[in-house]
Order: sequence, then C-alpha cells, then structure tokens
Amino acid sequence: MKKDIVIPEVKDVYIAVVQEEHPEYKTQDWNAYIINNSDLDLETVLIVSQGYNDKKMTPPMRHTISMLPARSYAKIEYLQEKVLALNNEFKVIFFGGNKMFDKSYVFRKNTININALQSIPLMQLMGILVK
Repeated sequence: MKKDIVIPEVKDVYIAVVQEEHPEYKTQDWNAYIINNSDLDLETVLIVSQGYNDKKMTPPMRHTISMLPARSYAKIEYLQEKVLALNNEFKVIFFGGNKMFDKSYVFRKNTININALQSIPLMQLMGILVK
C-alpha cells in the first residue's frame, strides 16, 4: 500500500530570511518569507516553524496562507535574534494542481547573518535562501 503513495517533488518553492528595517521602530529585523517562484498557485499553505539544538527547543509556531499565487511571496514571521543561534526548521505543506506537497526547509544554526546574504528571487532583496 505504501508503494502506491506518490509524493511529488517540491520545485520552485523556497523559504528566505531577509533583514529589513522595521518601519516604526527603525530596527533591522530578520523576517522569514515563503516564495512561490512556480507557475502554480499554492492553496492552503500550512507552515510549522521551530528552532532547536541539542539542548533547547522553541515552541512550534503555526501559520496558514489560504492562497499564494504563482510568482509571489508572503511573510511568515519575525525571527528574534536569540533563535538565530538555533537550527530553524520550516515544515511546509500545500496543495497545487490537485496534489499535496510536503517539504522541510532548515536554516542551520548561525547561518542567518549579514555575511551570508544573497539575491532573493522575486523579492529584489538580499537575504538567506533555502531551496
């Protein structure tokens, strides 16, 4: 029975962490985004994020995006400076074209930093990307 279950590969959907200025407080904040760089609209996007290492684990944060159109992105959450020293995992489940997709994205501890910035697709910003 298990051999009959086909889980399609997730392509062109990424998680990015971008440093942005907070409009009110004028601080530099790290924010996580989901990017849909595909031609497919994503429906009922469920995201569970959690930070962890050998000794600590943050409570899971749950997010829902009802629709993420093709070639678009959406903010997931703000990341506190303290959690950047942890592994940060984003488990993503969504529907696209009548199929269910599932993928985990992990930012390893201390990889979210100024020195790791790169160009982020669709956003025209610099950040850290996990494919």
